Amino acid sequence: MTKETIKIPDLGGGEGVEVIEVCVAVGDVVEQEDSLLVLESDKASMEVPAPKSGKVVSIAVSVGDSVSEGDAILELEVAEGSDEAASESEAESAPESESASEQTPAADDDTDGGNDRAGDAQSESTAERTETVKVPDVGGGEGIEVIELCVAEGDEVSEGDSLIVLESDKASMEVPAPFTGVVSAMLIKVGDAASEGTAIAEMRVAGATSASDAKVEQTAQPAEKADAPVSAEPEPKREASAAARESASTSVNSTSPAPAAQGKQVYAGPAVRKLAREFGIDLSKVSGTGPRKRIVKEDLHAYVKQLAKAPAAAAGGGIAPIPDVDFAKFGEVDIQPLSKLDKLTAANMHRSWLNLPHVTQFDDADVTELEDFRREMKKEAEQRGVKLTPLPFLLKAAAAALRANAKFNASLSADGESLVYKHYVHIGMAVDTPAGLVVPVIRDVDKKSLWELAEESAELAKKARERKLKPAEMQGGCFTISSLGSIGGTGFTPIINAPEVAILGVSKLAVKPVWDGDGFQPRKMLPLSLSYDHRVINGADAGKFFTELAQMLADIRRLLL
Repeated sequence: MTKETIKIPDLGGGEGVEVIEVCVAVGDVVEQEDSLLVLESDKASMEVPAPKSGKVVSIAVSVGDSVSEGDAILELEVAEGSDEAASESEAESAPESESASEQTPAADDDTDGGNDRAGDAQSESTAERTETVKVPDVGGGEGIEVIELCVAEGDEVSEGDSLIVLESDKASMEVPAPFTGVVSAMLIKVGDAASEGTAIAEMRVAGATSASDAKVEQTAQPAEKADAPVSAEPEPKREASAAARESASTSVNSTSPAPAAQGKQVYAGPAVRKLAREFGIDLSKVSGTGPRKRIVKEDLHAYVKQLAKAPAAAAGGGIAPIPDVDFAKFGEVDIQPLSKLDKLTAANMHRSWLNLPHVTQFDDADVTELEDFRREMKKEAEQRGVKLTPLPFLLKAAAAALRANAKFNASLSADGESLVYKHYVHIGMAVDTPAGLVVPVIRDVDKKSLWELAEESAELAKKARERKLKPAEMQGGCFTISSLGSIGGTGFTPIINAPEVAILGVSKLAVKPVWDGDGFQPRKMLPLSLSYDHRVINGADAGKFFTELAQMLADIRRLLL
C-alpha cells in the first residue's frame, strides 16, 4: 500500500473556488469516481471525484476554503497497481495541456474574427426574425437531464435570462438566453435528455447589435467565469481529465440555486438535489445550514427525521396537531401518565382509523328465543361450572356467518394487490381490564361447542384481567367482537382491528315493541354495529352478512344447518 496526495484537477481556469461540502471523512474507503468534495464558483457547482480507489488517511481542506488547480485535497492509501494507472493517465493528459497552450493565439485570432463578423452584422436589417436556441457546449456531456423549464411560450426574456436547468451526475447548470426576445415555442420538456445542439426553444428577436450577434457566434464557447478568458482548447479535443473538470468547463452560465415550484430560490448542489429526488423531498421546504444557507446532505437527513417525529406525520401527514393547552390555568388538575397498554391501544386504533376506510352499519337482532333458551340452560351451566352468557352464542353465530361470507374472513395484502382468504376461524373478543383494552383470540370457533366457548372465553377474560395473557393468545384473529354488555348504549362505531377487515359491536339488550302483522309484541332486541373495511367489503356484502347473523341469533337452530 502507498499513500497518494489527491489534488484539485483542472478547473477550466477558475481560481479561488470555494469548498462547500466535504463528502468523505478520515477512514472512509472510497471507490474510483466517488465524490470527495463539492466546489462552487460564481457560475457552477461541481463535485471532485476520486481518481482511484483507496482509504482516506487525512484531509487537507475544509468547508469554506478557497482552492485552485493543484491544491491538495487529501491523502489516499492505495494499492500498488493504482500508481501505474495514475501515471498513464497523467501521461495521456500532458500532451493535451501542451496542445491547449499552443492553440492560445489561434483562439485569440478566432475571437477577433468573431468581432469582425459582429461588426458586419451591424449593417444587416434589423427586422424581427425567428431564432432556434440550442444547448451549447456542455463540456462533452451527453444525455443530460432537463430538470426545470424556466420560461413558457409567450414569455419575454432578456439576454442572459435562464431558459432551462440541466443536471448531470456531477453538476447542475442553467442555460441562458443568447439574446433578447419572445419565446414563440418550447421544443424541450422536463425529463428530456439533452446534449450539445439539442433544440431548446424558438425565439422571435429583433435585429441584434454587434455584441449580441457576436455572442450568437460564440455560444459554443462561453466564459467559465464572468472575468475569465474563454478556454483555448481545440473544440474537437476538449475533454475533462475528471468529472469535476467536465462540470467546471461547462459552457453555460451554471449556478447552484434553481427556482423551486413555489418561487423560492433553492441553494443546493447536484448530489443533494439527486438525493432529494430519491427521497421525494421538496427542497424549498428544507432549511440549509451550509455556507450562505446552502442545503447539504445532513439537512435532508434532519428534515426526514423531523417528518418522522412530527405529530402531523403521525396524524396522517398534513393533519395539524391539536394545540397544547395549559389546563391548570382554568382550575386544579391531576396528571396521570398513560399505561404502556393504553399507549399501544391508542396507536393501533389511530393507525387503523387513518389507514382503513371505515363504514358502519347498524341493525337489531331479535334474541327473545335465544334468551329464553339461555335461562333454561342456567341450571345445567351451574353444574358444569360455567356461566352461559350471550357471548358464546355471538361467537358461534359470527363463525357461521364468516364461513358463509369468505370476504369477512380475509385480509388485504400489504401491497393492496390481493386478498388473503383464511381457512380457519379465529375470533377475538375485546376485554376491558384495569390496565387497558386487550383482545384475546379464541381459535377454531366454528369447531367448538357452546359449552367449550363459554369455558374458554371466561378463562381468557380472567387471564386478561390478571395480565397473564401470552402474546400468542392475542394473535391470529380473523374477526373481533366488542361487547358493551350491560354497560348501556344503543349503538357505537367500533374501530377495525387491522389487518382484520371487520368488527362487530354489541350494545345493551332492550325490550322493544315489534309489529308481528297483527299487533305489537314485546321483543328482546340486541343492537348490533358492524364496521368494515370498504376497500374489501361493500354495502351489499355487509347487508348479507348482517342478515344471516341476525337470523341465526333469532333462531339458534340455524346454527345446526
